Amino acid sequence: MIKIGIIGVGRMGKIHLENLSRKIEGVELIAAVNPGKEGQNFALDQGVQHVSDDIGIILENPEIEAVLISSPSDTHSEFAVKAAQAGKAVFCEKPIDKSLQKSSETIRAISHLNVPLMIGFNQRFDTNFSKVRTEISNGKIGNLRSLHIVSRDPAPPPISYIKKSGGLFKDMTIHDFDMARFIMGCEVVEVFAYGNCLVDPAIGEAGDIDSATVLLKFENGAVATIENSRESKYGYDQRLEVFGSKGAIKVDNPLKSKVTISTENGTDSDRHLNFFMDRYESSYLEEIKVFVEALQNGTPMPVSGEDGLKAMIIAEAANKSLQENRPVQIDSIQID
Repeated sequence: MIKIGIIGVGRMGKIHLENLSRKIEGVELIAAVNPGKEGQNFALDQGVQHVSDDIGIILENPEIEAVLISSPSDTHSEFAVKAAQAGKAVFCEKPIDKSLQKSSETIRAISHLNVPLMIGFNQRFDTNFSKVRTEISNGKIGNLRSLHIVSRDPAPPPISYIKKSGGLFKDMTIHDFDMARFIMGCEVVEVFAYGNCLVDPAIGEAGDIDSATVLLKFENGAVATIENSRESKYGYDQRLEVFGSKGAIKVDNPLKSKVTISTENGTDSDRHLNFFMDRYESSYLEEIKVFVEALQNGTPMPVSGEDGLKAMIIAEAANKSLQENRPVQIDSIQID
């Protein structure tokens, strides 16, 4: 039985907390930390015994073997290092930090402490996307030539969030950067990014963009195109297509139902899912399951700190490309 504490019971934390307390065998969630009463009360309602606004109830509890961090992004690094220093395995939502330098320092520090670290890139554990990776590994479509990822949110987040998010590439596209590496099975060597503010001028005034297209060149010569938008009027849009020497693999959006209605006016299908909580509900459950299983079996984490760092490096290169309007080599991104 793996005993876990969770730090942060906001939107993401509630998903993880409910999965840990009700849906995963072999784990006991015994403590939750959140600054506000609403999150604390949610934890109590889910049967968590120890609830506080002080992370000491987790760090100082020798029974707790692992810590799940889903607090605001600017606290991830601090809490991850403190948990590791207390000898506890760490599951941390992306990003480790909005700063590439601090992300690197944090991952290096945790590595030196020799405790397991897993980064929360949940899309790897989506049933459809993981099958794509399996079929590619089995050689089903031969040598890979191109990848196309579409990722569009139904509506932009509040401006208050935009100002603290770290920017589109580190907040939203970072999932697609990780997915591109995961699907292609090799490393990015060059990035070219174009972006603009086409959805809401206030996002531009806050110093960010809300629409982007990013071109990734891989070490095997293949290319990936990523399309992002903060707004999609028809709902959450998450698709990909991989093209290879023997064929192609495609994943379309799941809809709210599989019902289609055909009349003399044509054929209608149901709407897209509302947002990531609906689209990736099962993947959030699966990623925590594999985290727990890795702890139980003493096996490496399926998404490492290095995976998180490499996605951050691509995001940094994309920001530099956007600013300088040119392709940027990944090896030109320096980390002290």
